[in-house]
Amino acid sequence: MRTYLLIFWLLLSSTSISAFAQQQKFEYEFDHERPWVELQTELPPYPEQENLLQFDAGPASSNTHYVDGASITVGEDGVVRYTLVIKSPTGAMNVSYEGIRCQTNEKRTYAYGRNDKTWARAGLSKWVDLESIAQNYPQRALFRYFFCPLGLQTVKDTDEAIQALKAGIHPRAVRY
Repeated sequence: MRTYLLIFWLLLSSTSISAFAQQQKFEYEFDHERPWVELQTELPPYPEQENLLQFDAGPASSNTHYVDGASITVGEDGVVRYTLVIKSPTGAMNVSYEGIRCQTNEKRTYAYGRNDKTWARAGLSKWVDLESIAQNYPQRALFRYFFCPLGLQTVKDTDEAIQALKAGIHPRAVRY
């Protein structure tokens, strides 16, 4: 009888230890977020006029703002990458390849367009808070109304981003 009790006690304790270990592992997986890793960024083809989608960046500028629809990607890292084209009323044009990280409300410039329709990689390319620099109004508009509806939620794919740009606002976005 004593042997049976000993075996029963050993089985019970090993099951409890196993369950405890699994619970600890389960809690660890959800309590500790894996560090974010940005994907390697490849530059897209230079934008073509027929792919430009105009959007309203707000009243802060008389410039016209476009996103090259062919360049929009939604990466597995949660970054929406796109080519931004800004045209002044006098015809001057600025082209940049950028990314917006909805989860952190940040943007990054990867490259600048040249007059010969080639790219020059940005020398100091780093993530910056969209709210910290006043000149980020086109990027803030893209964040709020097109690529990151409801704040931290990223559009699911390129088609959703393009449809939002064509509609003039994402259906889940809220105008302030």
